[in-house]
Amino acid sequence: MLASQVIQAYQDFCPPHLSIEGDVSGLQIGTLNKEVKRIMVALDIRETTVAEAIDKKVDLIIVKHAPIFKPLKNLVADDLQTQIYLNLVKNDIAVYVSHTDIDVVDGGLNDWFCELLEIRDTEVLHETIPGHGLGRVGTVVEQTLEELALKVKSTFNLDAVRLVTYHHQAQQYINRVAICCGSGDSFYKDALAKGADVLITGDIYYHTGQEMLTQGLLGIDPGHHIEVLFIEKITEKLLEWKDEKDWELEILASTVSTNPFRHL
Repeated sequence: MLASQVIQAYQDFCPPHLSIEGDVSGLQIGTLNKEVKRIMVALDIRETTVAEAIDKKVDLIIVKHAPIFKPLKNLVADDLQTQIYLNLVKNDIAVYVSHTDIDVVDGGLNDWFCELLEIRDTEVLHETIPGHGLGRVGTVVEQTLEELALKVKSTFNLDAVRLVTYHHQAQQYINRVAICCGSGDSFYKDALAKGADVLITGDIYYHTGQEMLTQGLLGIDPGHHIEVLFIEKITEKLLEWKDEKDWELEILASTVSTNPFRHL
């Protein structure tokens, strides 16, 4: 079957127009006008991801983070970053990027996070188009910041989480939670406006953390890599569509870790 048929099914679920303005989404490498037998879902395109795709004879990768995230000045094979792109092209591996569209869509990544953390009665954190937007705000059973942080750590199998809190606030009780996948600290004022006690998001900047505390908002930073949930959930979707539509192809989940961080 054609790659375009698979992507059409994906776009029926996650329309590209949901991507925020200026985002890098959609087909980025290769063509969808080709036959595909194996599709792989990944969070990132790194040299390890490409080696895995080549080894498994993958024809199309559906990925959350765009491999080309800033303008290219050349395609020189001696450059290790450029070699990633050249290896994809040489091996005729197409890459389709689903970035903020999967964050915004109802039943997408932010809603999956809420399900796992039992955040109920949710609304959009930061509206990007009428009725849709980035992040969610909802309620949890009343618990301390520390209890929620440990739940985040356990749920996503992390070796650590960072807390945005003064020491005495770790036992502060909370029941209204804002969450935004990726790097969402720029939306902390939205979280405050919607009555959140705590914001869960990755890559919280030092000075932003200070501003959050001054204005009465706590934070839990589990890192950007928890978006790896994308792999599991999109693989499940593709397998469902494969059964429903009788697709003759293989769906694979990337198994290499692209998380650049470890904690001692």
